[in-house]
Amino acid sequence: MKILFAGGGTGGHFFPIVAVAEEIKLLAEEEKLVMPKMYFMSNDPYNSKFLFEHNIKYIGVPAGKIRRYASIKNFFDWFVTGYGVIIATIKMFVIFPDVVFGKGGYASFPALFAARLLGIPVVIHDSDSIPGRVNLWAGKFAQLVALSYPEAVKYFSKEKVAVTGNPIRREILNPIKTGAFEYLNLDPNLPVVFIVGGSLGATRINDAVLTILPKLLVRYQIIHQVGAKNLDECKKRSSIILENDLNKDHYKLFDFLNDTALRMAAGASSLIVSRAGSTIFEIANWGLPSIIIPIPESISHDQTQNAYTFARAGGTVVIEEDNLSPSVLLAEITRLMENQNIRVQMSAAAKKYSNPDAGHTIAKGLIDIALTHEI
Repeated sequence: MKILFAGGGTGGHFFPIVAVAEEIKLLAEEEKLVMPKMYFMSNDPYNSKFLFEHNIKYIGVPAGKIRRYASIKNFFDWFVTGYGVIIATIKMFVIFPDVVFGKGGYASFPALFAARLLGIPVVIHDSDSIPGRVNLWAGKFAQLVALSYPEAVKYFSKEKVAVTGNPIRREILNPIKTGAFEYLNLDPNLPVVFIVGGSLGATRINDAVLTILPKLLVRYQIIHQVGAKNLDECKKRSSIILENDLNKDHYKLFDFLNDTALRMAAGASSLIVSRAGSTIFEIANWGLPSIIIPIPESISHDQTQNAYTFARAGGTVVIEEDNLSPSVLLAEITRLMENQNIRVQMSAAAKKYSNPDAGHTIAKGLIDIALTHEI
């Protein structure tokens, strides 16, 4: 049995693929199947370590990105995409997988186009309440369309749709409370706010947090994941801002949190401030109240809709980036941190929003289709 994954470009595409791959291996062991050979076709491996650890072979193909704004790069990337389709078709013919799983995004297009040309079954998953362009196209010929949001059902043929939720890796499903304060060198008597801008960080969020940092640290401890590219700048600025601050030990700055540290941060925190990508489903699974700051619609149409869908369920408060100022962020953090009843209600609503079995459900569908194709 051979299963090929397609996607990439962001952690929101890559890590759900890893979560599904984990579940495929577990199902194969439980059902005593021959362990499937798994491949990841994209223009970039994103995280070679994860691919190696999960025995997923990387297959590189070019992929052009068509941007939502005017750019000369759009013209040249049409040719990159065309070349990528040719390369993907050749490489996929050599592998000839039993099923292709597309996670969406421009990086998945060459593989999905090749699968259609070769008559290989396709399953797609979309993590957003408004599906992306590649998935809208692929949904027309996919055998199964898995969705994170019920609001996205209307964009596809209902007979092939399953609302599964978003796959989350088992390693980060549950927060760790025991020993979390000690692990992160935190004071157990002072509440914690966890601020994360996604795997790459978020400059606008970082800037707002650093501006209000002295005021935050009077009352709270801050775990701040800023992204690798922002670490040096944030370290310099925070050291200047907090040079003579008696509470500077309350600030914990990270570029990236590994799985254990992430679960510890979730276990220690009373509130999380985040972007509106697939992190929403991790927050929901952790049962944490949150403030969501989506990427502006001019850059990403989906994050704003994702954020407000989660807010309507009662799990979060949304601050749009156009309205984000240090004073607004400080006021909202303070309002939620000083009102435990609101946080309890938000936690319960967030937990109802979660679906920890999403990866298992998708993996089962992939194996069933692959076995049928293999025969």
